[in-house]
Amino acid sequence: MNSAERAESLLISEGYTCVLCNGEEIYPSDKRGVAPLLELLSSGKDFSGFAAADKTVGAGAAYLYVLLGIREVCAGIISSAGLKILEDAGIVCRFKNKVPYIINRAGDGMCPIESAVKDAGSPEEALAIIKHTLERLKG
Repeated sequence: MNSAERAESLLISEGYTCVLCNGEEIYPSDKRGVAPLLELLSSGKDFSGFAAADKTVGAGAAYLYVLLGIREVCAGIISSAGLKILEDAGIVCRFKNKVPYIINRAGDGMCPIESAVKDAGSPEEALAIIKHTLERLKG
């Protein structure tokens, strides 16, 4: 079983929201949204070459995967924008369902992170927008 298959298997069997894997190194999370990816970025660890499995990948998560140096992403649900970001960065992507955009948790509109980064010009700009948006949402 390769790293991507292992990450995907753990995501499903253990009920995680996100799993990064590279051989025996595994970083699972059960946190929602982009929180686990922001934590991994702030850890300072080099995740270049890791594979990831994620329940939901929108544009915000896709930009964060680019910054993390992930080589392959397996997604349960991916937005059109998220897929384009990953493909443009040369990241291999497999997914079960592609949607026009990620829906917010209330189910009545677009995810605020997806909406916030729609005009980002780079992964670095998207990271700044994501952090600002999360601060604003906390109130």
